[in-house]
Amino acid sequence: MIHNANHIRPSDDGLKVGGHQSSSASLATIMTALYFEILRPEDRVAVKPHASPVFHAIQYLFGNQTLEKLQNFRGYKGAQSYPSRTKDVDDVDFSTGSVGLGVAQTLFASLVQDYLHTKGMAKQLSDGKMIALIGDAEMDEGNIFEALLEGWKHGLRNTWWIVDYNRQSLDAVVREGLWERFESLFQNFGWDVVLLKYGRLQEQAFSEPGGEALRQWIDRCPNQLYSALTFQGGASWRKRLLDDMGDQGAVTRLIESRSDAELSQLMTNLGGHDLPTLIEAFEKARTHDRPVCFIAYTIKGFGLPLAGHKDNHAGLMTLAQVDSLRAAHGVRPGHEWEPFEGLVQPAAQVADFVGKAPFIAKGRRRYASAHIDVPEVLQAPVQPQMSTQQGFGLLMHEIGKQDSEFARRIITTSPDVTVSTNLGAWVNRRGLFARNEMADLFRKERIPSTFNWEFSPKGQHIELGIAEMNLFIMLSALGLSHSIFGERLLPVGTLYDPFIERGLDALNYACYQDARFIVAATPSGVTLAPEGGAHQSIATPLIGMAQDGLAAFEPAFVDELATILRFSFDYIQRSGEAEPDEATWLRDAVGGSVYLRLSTRSIDQVNRQIGPRLSEEIVNGGYWMRKPGPNAEVVVVYMGAVAPEAIEAVGLMGEDRRDVGLLAVTSADRLNAGWTAAQRARERGLIHARSHIERLLEAIPPHCRLVTVVDGHPATLAWIGSVHGHRIRPLGVEHFGQTGTIADLYRHYGIDAQGIVRAAEAVSGAKPIRHLGVVAM
Repeated sequence: MIHNANHIRPSDDGLKVGGHQSSSASLATIMTALYFEILRPEDRVAVKPHASPVFHAIQYLFGNQTLEKLQNFRGYKGAQSYPSRTKDVDDVDFSTGSVGLGVAQTLFASLVQDYLHTKGMAKQLSDGKMIALIGDAEMDEGNIFEALLEGWKHGLRNTWWIVDYNRQSLDAVVREGLWERFESLFQNFGWDVVLLKYGRLQEQAFSEPGGEALRQWIDRCPNQLYSALTFQGGASWRKRLLDDMGDQGAVTRLIESRSDAELSQLMTNLGGHDLPTLIEAFEKARTHDRPVCFIAYTIKGFGLPLAGHKDNHAGLMTLAQVDSLRAAHGVRPGHEWEPFEGLVQPAAQVADFVGKAPFIAKGRRRYASAHIDVPEVLQAPVQPQMSTQQGFGLLMHEIGKQDSEFARRIITTSPDVTVSTNLGAWVNRRGLFARNEMADLFRKERIPSTFNWEFSPKGQHIELGIAEMNLFIMLSALGLSHSIFGERLLPVGTLYDPFIERGLDALNYACYQDARFIVAATPSGVTLAPEGGAHQSIATPLIGMAQDGLAAFEPAFVDELATILRFSFDYIQRSGEAEPDEATWLRDAVGGSVYLRLSTRSIDQVNRQIGPRLSEEIVNGGYWMRKPGPNAEVVVVYMGAVAPEAIEAVGLMGEDRRDVGLLAVTSADRLNAGWTAAQRARERGLIHARSHIERLLEAIPPHCRLVTVVDGHPATLAWIGSVHGHRIRPLGVEHFGQTGTIADLYRHYGIDAQGIVRAAEAVSGAKPIRHLGVVAM
């Protein structure tokens, strides 16, 4: 597969395709043991990214992958470089690629499995093993250690991490004694550790006279030397062993009784390449539910001419080397793609064996789950002044009061900011989840507290430690429950908006897998004025626009938020066709996850009833708060917590600029996505295609100027001027914030009412605006 992609398939650009031949070879035996003997249908596996060719080959034997896609490996619409739930056709459990994330996904998937089974859900599935195949260098990723700690807190079970301990990273050979650090680490977190160091051939040799001396030499041998001797082969093994151990009689006879080829086979017969050793260890681990770390000694490039070489990570075998390898395995030229070519056993017999693998006994394991009905309206007590964060808390609290399937399917989680993101009332209603009950000792001791922190199997909130990577991988696991376990959950996570960037890799990973969840990020922007630049966010609106699989909203008012949240609970359940809606040119039928950028700033609420038309416009991304007249000179476009400043600015310039309009944006992301999709449609000949933002702005005269304002990067709304060619002045925050009051910071960044008016005067020219400067600078 890899050789075909690099040396045989036509190449238009001449670039190396790659494919990680050596990394694949080091895991081939382990994956053979798992997929053809050990795994059961309820088990799930995150495959080491660089072993994807082995995975695709196994799936081809199972009938889940096509020859065409294998031949187009790493090509357009071919089998993917790294296993992908969304891009591959074969039975991928968890996407991998950004190393470390798939590993942690298995841990959180196990916690989700426990959540479901504790609540009597997913009864059709017994407890499965959540398995990660890990490169030893992958263990350097920090998110793995964050996940380990979280697993310990929640009593992790039924999780296997199998470390491909080939002692080589991308650039070098790993440090000596790393396995001992792994062993100590996992044992400290309550895992069983199984060391798979020696294969059967080695164990047999150790039982011979002189064998113990050989074992001691292997244990003392530095990683670099072992790798180098593996690459050099049997003669080098022989010379080094005899040089190091001298003439010791029995051990010398042990070495000399074997040919160079036999000696090389013996010294590379490590535990991770010995099928009986692997099967025995895995079968033993199936007898209990404790988490297990297998440290499997392997050779990077095992069985290949690249084996052991420190440069083999990106290395590719030459044509001559592949020809020799093919001949050694009895594969006839031109028959390389035949499933059982080169095997001694009859093809029918092998096909029967493969077809009876326990793992595929129930067919494909990509499940579906019924849609959970969402109430037509989400109600929350609206006060004259509120923040969207407060409104979010009240909306969740009202849902928490319900005795409905909708309320029961919601699961919330937060990285130690449950209270400060206004989820406390929800948790008081629905409780914290744990497999075993744990009383709130403050309540038991009658110490007054606003919050009731009782853990029990009835709970619907999973409290996490303060690690945003864990939050997003937990949301990824919860958001795949309908597909992995056949039970739909409605996950809602909260965190501070600036720390989206801290967990961004995991958020991107979750969206790439098509996990479905709602994340409420609050507080946001420099509006969190007293906290200073470390807790103020600038780029997150742009992240919301750029992140595929995530619909981003930033409402200003609580009634907008209620409308959006209701939409969101339905949107995360959709799985329709990818064709866009011809009204908005958004792919809403497909669904996705949702990002709500909220604020702690209390503002005056609008007294109105939201009917179907306004509700639709709020969800689509924007509506006219004040429609411009036919001779409009200026339109102010705002998003989020700066609504009061935008409203005030429109009032200040009303006497000096005609027909001023005020456009409320609730989702720059959806407005922009609809606009770009409509443009593509027109380029394909659908001349009638018009997006929501194009219809909103179509009546504005060409001479009208736009001023956009957002508590975030000004580029978030700057593109709106391109919709119909209007001159625009985008306002926002481009530099780290500082401490102060909201008024101080808004004035400093020019997003206060006076800043908006000043921008309007500058961009529209003509006469001065008389009220400019009324507010002290």
